[in-house]
Amino acid sequence: MVTILQKPRIAVVLFNLGGPDSKAAIEPFLKNFFTDPNIIRLPGPLRSFIAGRIAAKRSKKEAGFSYGELGDKSPLLENSRAQGDLLEAALNAHGDADYRVFICMRYWHPMAPEVAAQVKAYDPSHIVLLPLYPQFSTTTTRSSFQTWDAACDDLDLLLPTSTICCYPFDDGFIRASADNIKRVYNQACADLGRPPRILLSAHGLPEKIIRDGDPYQWQCEQSAQKIIAATGLQNPDWQICYQSRVGPMKWIGPSTEDALKRAAQDNMPVIILPHAFTQEHVETLVEIDIEYRHIAAVLGVPGFYRVPTVGTSPAFIDGLAGIVRARGYQTWVSADDGRRVCPSGFCRCAVV
Repeated sequence: MVTILQKPRIAVVLFNLGGPDSKAAIEPFLKNFFTDPNIIRLPGPLRSFIAGRIAAKRSKKEAGFSYGELGDKSPLLENSRAQGDLLEAALNAHGDADYRVFICMRYWHPMAPEVAAQVKAYDPSHIVLLPLYPQFSTTTTRSSFQTWDAACDDLDLLLPTSTICCYPFDDGFIRASADNIKRVYNQACADLGRPPRILLSAHGLPEKIIRDGDPYQWQCEQSAQKIIAATGLQNPDWQICYQSRVGPMKWIGPSTEDALKRAAQDNMPVIILPHAFTQEHVETLVEIDIEYRHIAAVLGVPGFYRVPTVGTSPAFIDGLAGIVRARGYQTWVSADDGRRVCPSGFCRCAVV
C-alpha cells in the first residue's frame, strides 16, 4: 500500500495600512487610524475624541482633497491584491506546499477579524505573517500584528505561526528599488543633460516615537544606503527625507519639502523614490506626484521625476517568496538572516 503524503497548507497573511473604498469611507477610515494607540498615545476616551475631531476635519479638507484626486477611494487594496496574487503563484511554483495568500488591512476592510475567519476556514497547518512594510515600526507592523493576535484569540485560531517583522535589506527589495531608480535617473539625465539629485522619501514619524526605541528611522536610512549602493552609480548626489507630517509634534527630518527647497537653492533637478512604500497609493500618487511636484515647480526646482514603488516587480515578488520559504517556520524573525537586524539600543524592535 502506497501512502500519499499530503503537502502542508500554508496561509500567508500580507499586512498593509488599508484605505477608503468610497467617499463615505474616508472619515471612518481616518478615525480608525487616529484611534490606534500606537498612533496617538493617549487614554482611550480622550484618544477617541481627538481621533473623531481630526478625522472629521481631514476628511473634509486634506484627506478629502487627496482621495478626491483618486476618485474618492484608495488603490491600496487593489495593488496589494495584485502583489498577493503574484506572490501566491511564485510560492506554489515550487510545489513543496500549498500556499494561499490573504490580504489583511489595518484601518479599512478587509480587516483582521474578517481575514482571520477566512484563514480559519482555509484550515492551514501553518500561518506566515508578512507585512508589506519593508521597515519595522510600532506604528505599522506592530500595530497590524496586535490586531491580528486579538482577532485570532477571539476565533480560537491557535495554529503554528511565523511572524516576519521586516526585510529592510532583502536583496529582492533592494534590487527592485535600485533598478527603478536607474531607469528614472537615466531618463532624467537624457532629458536634462545632467544628473539629478536622488531623494529617498519615507513616511515620517514624530521624534518621540523614535526616542522611545522605534527602529524605523534607522532601518529607513540603512535601506536607503543599500539601495543607492545597488544602483552602481558613481558618487551620486542623494539624500533621505521624510513626508506626510500631521499635527503639531516635532517629526523626524529633514522633511521632503525642505529637501525640495534645498534642491531649488542648489539648482538641482530631483528624482524621488518613496522607499518605505511597496505599492502606489495616496502618498505616492497624490502627495508626491501632485503636491510635491507643484511645490517643486513653485520653488523653481529645474526638474522633477518620481520613481515608481517596487510594486509587482519580479525581483521584489521573488524576494518575498524567498523570505516566506526560507524563514516561514521560525517565529519573530527579520528576513535578513533570521536574526535581529537592529542595534540593541532600539528597545522597541520586534526581535528581542
